[in-house]
Amino acid sequence: MRTLRLAIVLLALALPLAAADYPDPVERDVVIRDVHFADGGTMPEVRIHVATIGNLRHDKDGHATNAVLILHGTGGSGRQFLSKNFADVLFVPGGVLDATRYFIILPDGIGHGRSSKPSDGLRAHFPQYDYHDMIDLQHRTVTQGLGVDHLLLVMGTSMGGMHTWMWGERFPNFMDGLMPLASLPVEIAGRNRVWRKMTIDAIRNDPDWSGGEYKSQPRGLDTALDLLLIAGSAPLLWQTTSPTRDQADQWLEAQKKSRLPALDANDLLYAIEASRNYDPSPSLDKIVPPLVAVNSADDFINPPELGIMEKQIRRVRKGSFVLLPISPETHGHSSHTWPVLWQQHLRDLLTKIEKKERAASS
Repeated sequence: MRTLRLAIVLLALALPLAAADYPDPVERDVVIRDVHFADGGTMPEVRIHVATIGNLRHDKDGHATNAVLILHGTGGSGRQFLSKNFADVLFVPGGVLDATRYFIILPDGIGHGRSSKPSDGLRAHFPQYDYHDMIDLQHRTVTQGLGVDHLLLVMGTSMGGMHTWMWGERFPNFMDGLMPLASLPVEIAGRNRVWRKMTIDAIRNDPDWSGGEYKSQPRGLDTALDLLLIAGSAPLLWQTTSPTRDQADQWLEAQKKSRLPALDANDLLYAIEASRNYDPSPSLDKIVPPLVAVNSADDFINPPELGIMEKQIRRVRKGSFVLLPISPETHGHSSHTWPVLWQQHLRDLLTKIEKKERAASS
């Protein structure tokens, strides 16, 4: 077993995106020392940044009762869940994840956000982390960094949805419920692998990349962003919001102007390559808690016509699957961060979990 020694640095800073209608998020850095990665790489310390909202509660035996872990997607961070379309729907009083009732945990995965990542200085010498390394560090952040010995719920979007399947398999008794969004519990293959490989090659095959030692961002990053935009596309929504050629061109120009400055080629390359070993399908029967998977019918990355989820969900003991139909309100793959579309399914899952807990304690 890997030996990890933790030192916690509490920054106690309110995030600028905090809303008045729910408790201010508090940021922490959890510093994990002597980290060994699955690829054989090591780091003397890894910084995992995490924001929490609300207060942790315990039962009479001292076990955590109200902690909810929410995991972000590729290239994102925990801050994405503080957007108005997410936080102001779920975390507000009366919301499904009312932050006065729940202790919400929003970590930045390694390689993302304010956690340790290649662009901090190691560049291409950064260990080649994969999803197994990511959830290992998430688990130690939650348990040893935050002192949470049990989770009420694990949920995640896109990459975070894939992590949610893995959490259910690796720590089947650690949580009471699971909700993976915009994901499939199988190896990344077919078109899903092809567009990722195209993105990787656009960066790696650019001479300006210089083996990761570039002095300015390689031009291949522009092509990589193009592919990311297509992967996250929503045809009906885009046609509605950009009904003319000029409007579509203006939208694309605005996206590149706002997104490119925030991207780093090595960080993006590592983040996409981290999915290379993902395949929870052999162990789906190990998942114990109830699981509700939610996808949208206009998801380019997880297209429903493959029929994968319908087949695999049967192997999850208490699993169910919801496919959101295409509508003017869906956002393609990004429907995962618009809970107005799927919050009732989350509410139903939490009701089932909490009803079972009340029955067990009576």
